[in-house]
Amino acid sequence: MKLHTSENTELLGANSESAGRGIVLIHGRGATAMSIVSLMNEFTTENVAVAAPQATNNTWYPYSFLKPESENEPWLQSAIGLVGETVEKLKKGGLAQENIIIMGFSQGACLGLEFAARTGGKFGGVVAFSGGLIGDKITPGKYAADLNQTPVFIGCSDNDFHIPESRVHDSASMLEKLNAKVESVIYPGMGHTIIMDEILKAQRIIDQTPEAERAI
Repeated sequence: MKLHTSENTELLGANSESAGRGIVLIHGRGATAMSIVSLMNEFTTENVAVAAPQATNNTWYPYSFLKPESENEPWLQSAIGLVGETVEKLKKGGLAQENIIIMGFSQGACLGLEFAARTGGKFGGVVAFSGGLIGDKITPGKYAADLNQTPVFIGCSDNDFHIPESRVHDSASMLEKLNAKVESVIYPGMGHTIIMDEILKAQRIIDQTPEAERAI
């Protein structure tokens, strides 16, 4: 099977050479980069460069994120690598990592959290709409030492049929141990979707990136 490549990455918004901030936007299982970029219509993203990588066959890894990682390899490692490659392209365009936000939904949210936790350093933020860290168990040793107070938001339903509430809490706890500034919210009866309160919390992270603060 062909693994993930950057050739179908969707780019929109400001050019990274002139933008003050960037968002790496990660789609969910069965979706596309083209479909996830429509989420940007919900945000105020002036002076923001957006890059949305595309998973091969619209799936980042074949099985549930709660399966042992070995069952999702080599697709998972390739997916993490592509997110990293997308971040690096924004950085080469002139954006500092602290001005780049990782944002995803569902499988993309899981991938975004996992990438940030393994990579470390300060990001502009990590936004996970219905997601958690990946694996049958959360293993501290595989993660980076310090997220340097990166703001992280995780939003999920109490009855999400893909994401157990316990994994949200366990992921938030691990990210706090990695020195992230975490806000996690469990929404009663929300289901597997994104609601306006989550959009507003994500917008707050976008607005509070260092570059945004200097521009005010």
